[in-house]
Amino acid sequence: MNYQAAKQYYEREGHLRVPRKHIERIVVGSGEGQEVRELRLGAWIGNQRSRAATLSPERVELLSAIGMRWT
Repeated sequence: MNYQAAKQYYEREGHLRVPRKHIERIVVGSGEGQEVRELRLGAWIGNQRSRAATLSPERVELLSAIGMRWT
């Protein structure tokens, strides 16, 4: 779900330089089962950067594909 929030942010803003305190709202579900969730995207992005060495290659590739800068 955090990846989806990151992708949504990237598509809207064109980058993933997310302020640490940023909250991203995403819609999950469909039809009557839809709900809006608020995710602490800025904190999550920062955590991914700081843990880059321990992330799976697949996660690094996914995040890199949507504009993640690792340094």
